[in-house]
Amino acid sequence: MLNVAQLIEKIQVLPIDKQAEVFDFVDYLATRFARPTARDPVEWTDQDFSRLSMAQAMRGMEQEPDLYSDADLKEHWR
Repeated sequence: MLNVAQLIEKIQVLPIDKQAEVFDFVDYLATRFARPTARDPVEWTDQDFSRLSMAQAMRGMEQEPDLYSDADLKEHWR
């Protein structure tokens, strides 16, 4: 059975550089075996990528003033 307190005690007696190695290894394991969350799409569709790309391209433009009005148009297509 896993006893976290014993594990911590064993790590604490190691030299600092070896503690860093243990940390790096645990970080690697956590990354490798992490379960994907609902917020992390496993595979992006073209539509997902397009939506994100457009959102990023238009980010911050909501506050910009309109530079042209309908009166500036030379041709109207209806």
